[in-house]
Amino acid sequence: MGASEGTIGSGGGCGMRRGDRHDERNVALRRGWGVDPRLKVYPSGRFIHAVVVSTDTHRPGLLTRDSRSLTMPSAYIYARTPGDSPPPRSCWIAHCSWTWTSSRRSINRPIEPAARGMVVARPALAMAAVLLLCAGRGAALHLCTDRLFNDTQGRHDDGLPHLTPTEEATWMALLPRRLRGGGGARAEFDWLALYRSLTRGGGEEGGRPPGPGELLSPAPLHDVRLDAGSPSPSSMYWRAQQTNLEYLLYLDPDRLTWTFRRQAGLPTVGDPYGGWEAPGGQLCGHFAGHYLSASAHMWASTRNRTLRERMARVVDVLHGCQKKMGTGYLGAYPDTMFDAYEQLDEAWSPYYTTHKIMQGLLDQYTLAGNRKGLDVVVWMADYFGNRVKNLIQNYTIQRHWEAMNEETGGFNDVMYQLYTITKDQKHLTMAHLFDKPCFLGPLGLRKDDISGLHVNSHLPVLVGAQKRYEVIGDNLYKDISMYLFDVVNSSHTFATGGTSTMERWHDPKRLVDEIKISSNEETCATYNLLKVSRNLFRWTKEAKYADHYERLLINGIMGNQRGTQPGVMLYFLPMGPGRSKSVSGQPPSGLPPMNPGGWGGPNDTFWCCYGTGIESFSKLGDSIYFVEEGKTPGLYIIQYIPSIFEWKSAGLTVKQQAKTLFSTDTYFEVSLTISAKGDAQLAKVSVRIPSWTSIDDATATLNDQKLNLTGTGSSSNGSFLTVTKHWDEDTLTLKFPITLRTEAIKDDRPEYASIQAVLFGPHLLAGLTHGNLPVTDSNHSNDGLTPGIWEVNATNASSVAGWVTPLASGSLNLQLVTLTQSTGGRTLVLSVSIADGRLAMQEKPAAGTDACVHATFRVYGPAVASGGGVEGPNMTIEPFDRPGMAVTNALAVGRPGGGRDTLFNAVPGLDGAPGLDGAPGSVSLELGTRPGCFVTAPAAASGGANDTRVGVRCRGDGDDEAASFARAAPLRRYHPLSFAARGAERGFLLEPLRSLQDEFYTVYFSLVSG
Repeated sequence: MGASEGTIGSGGGCGMRRGDRHDERNVALRRGWGVDPRLKVYPSGRFIHAVVVSTDTHRPGLLTRDSRSLTMPSAYIYARTPGDSPPPRSCWIAHCSWTWTSSRRSINRPIEPAARGMVVARPALAMAAVLLLCAGRGAALHLCTDRLFNDTQGRHDDGLPHLTPTEEATWMALLPRRLRGGGGARAEFDWLALYRSLTRGGGEEGGRPPGPGELLSPAPLHDVRLDAGSPSPSSMYWRAQQTNLEYLLYLDPDRLTWTFRRQAGLPTVGDPYGGWEAPGGQLCGHFAGHYLSASAHMWASTRNRTLRERMARVVDVLHGCQKKMGTGYLGAYPDTMFDAYEQLDEAWSPYYTTHKIMQGLLDQYTLAGNRKGLDVVVWMADYFGNRVKNLIQNYTIQRHWEAMNEETGGFNDVMYQLYTITKDQKHLTMAHLFDKPCFLGPLGLRKDDISGLHVNSHLPVLVGAQKRYEVIGDNLYKDISMYLFDVVNSSHTFATGGTSTMERWHDPKRLVDEIKISSNEETCATYNLLKVSRNLFRWTKEAKYADHYERLLINGIMGNQRGTQPGVMLYFLPMGPGRSKSVSGQPPSGLPPMNPGGWGGPNDTFWCCYGTGIESFSKLGDSIYFVEEGKTPGLYIIQYIPSIFEWKSAGLTVKQQAKTLFSTDTYFEVSLTISAKGDAQLAKVSVRIPSWTSIDDATATLNDQKLNLTGTGSSSNGSFLTVTKHWDEDTLTLKFPITLRTEAIKDDRPEYASIQAVLFGPHLLAGLTHGNLPVTDSNHSNDGLTPGIWEVNATNASSVAGWVTPLASGSLNLQLVTLTQSTGGRTLVLSVSIADGRLAMQEKPAAGTDACVHATFRVYGPAVASGGGVEGPNMTIEPFDRPGMAVTNALAVGRPGGGRDTLFNAVPGLDGAPGLDGAPGSVSLELGTRPGCFVTAPAAASGGANDTRVGVRCRGDGDDEAASFARAAPLRRYHPLSFAARGAERGFLLEPLRSLQDEFYTVYFSLVSG
């Protein structure tokens, strides 16, 4: 359907047709766009038309997104859907192009002179329309859209368009439309000339690459060992590393390389893997690249010999595949995928996969010394360099930019890394060709226009931009990196420190809308955001970046494995009320499935987040210690992770130990033992004082002598304590006050000011809560966030300590029990039904499931308060996840009222005799209000295995066996960092988000009074 046409502004034929209704609605209701005073919105059929009127052809109009403006050229710009006729000639613009984007292609056509103003036509539902922008006379037009191919639906999912700025001299019109030689013959492609064109004659704007000592260097993974020296390694970091090592050793090199062999025409061995690695998939091969990166880092971290042999075998196979094909190409699918990519056709991010393969091979060279890895990468770089060269020569550099609207991963990053090894100019140029200008350009101009962009398409590009700064000293890229981090961290991050919903950035400071969706915080984005903050710390030595790294690592990475199960990891981390990791990732109601969700499996998943997952857990030691070159060697210790670092350049060994933290602790204690291998060595050691602590109350001692912390700076942004001395068997002990605190959700609307997350130091706490959302499906709320399941009673509380109290997990775990009955060869457990809050019998659940929570009870009373067990009179039975609540004699959950309605008597009492059935270890529960009447399970009473209801029968009326339960070990235990929160309608058990598996939980709470 065509767009409205008529007169607006200059009286041309490009504006509003007579009779159209003037409706100045906030376009944010449709696609997140705000309204400038000069922006008029006209609905018409399937389009929304935004008209910006300017009376001065030399002054741009403004199109804003929530008060953030982008400069626009003063000319009409007009977009159409496929099949519509071109815009009226009177509406075309000189020296620019107009574009449509369909599910199969984008087509460019010339545009001729036009009148003043701008028109944007936008499809309301089915397809993201294209917003066009001239970058200046003679400039090529580039749109930044996410042309992500949806393999399931067989089409591209076009994201929101992203506009380039008008500063043509900065980013656009980088080359003539064709490189031509004399007499019409094509000139020899000159990589250096191309690079100079890209960089306006050099590009090292801002000076030289950072010199020795200007950037911190991460301690080599070869020299860092987690939990080393401990008689029984047990830190969560060591356990996570070991779980990941088990998975890497489980993976079969022949299955990982099956699709590569088939593509090269070599005999295959065994069977291929499934999931995203299945033959024919458009991302198959990506995980093999991740495997090479992960195994290289893991080998450096552990020196596991078996892993080294297996990863070397994968490199050998890929080297043989490339040699067999003979062109330099290496992939698990035909190179015709790149033909489709270059034609803007259906191709799902082939450069993304290529980046993973090249990065993995390069890591095998840099970390494991495998020269074949480098040789394969160099030949691949030649092949793809020729592809890019031919694309630019046969079309234009504009076509290259448009093709990059696919997800290209960190292709710029790996090419910059390769350049540091080869010093080959074409590798530097190739890297810069993948510095996505429509994304980096506005950031270079400090334009916050990231809303709507696919997060993990762009964070890897930013990591590559960071590498450019390190390689050539282009300070613009340093500024870009720092600016984007500030934008994301101030407006788009959850309390974990992570970002993204449905894989995209959305409107800034509107996170309440985002937590209504379960597809929060894609773990690939978390992986890359950690890279960003890590690099920024290396550059600046500012503690705020180390603080962010700590928070995101603990809360956004460490909980992405399902306990110690190898190869079971997450894609999304839900942040809304009543969510679970086990059912994350479902789309809003009415949309078809798009993204993976829940836990994956070791053989048939291989999502992108599996690749970054195995990498994350392979290099947990790479961001603890950072070395500073100089006359006096320097060391920055920024993460408190039990480990040993062999600081070879200083001749010192650093051993770090952290005291196990409990919720009842008021201090977090860490000790550093620094010893010399020979004579004492002079060195400067700087340790981070986190922003979550108080400098005034923190203490530091060196060999039991107190140090002065007053000069370390404000704790609001973190700081460092620096000690310079000759080190030899010295112990530095730090004690940081650790407290509860709340943090508001990043949403600036007043009605959501009460929504807060609860943290204990850097640990984000989540309350165990089962859903009960008013929904049309299991994911998407119809009418906002549900009262009751996320409200806490903060009445008369001057601080969070007024409504959250620590639980002494050690003693309370002694009071936990699971009660069971066996019938018909099945074991049933007494549980609280999530449907109505009443007692019921359920099948014994698997470990880590939400059902374990509901089948665990805390039993306390005069006889069990100190020793545990289910015995004696006047017991209170408290559901595990509802502190302060109790099971009533009506067999439901309520608040204790001071009477006997929430008391039970254990029969036979205190003598250890069995329950009514006489079986050893059994117990019967007598109601406090009805002596002689007992809790009775239906299955044992009637033989009805499917009857789950629990009732009451008085002695003599029923079967003693039905009123007897076996006392079993609790299916769930309190975490060392457990707290109780006073809810408006119920109590909440708070535990670290990272510790949860399948449990349903709530991260943000609404603080209410009364």
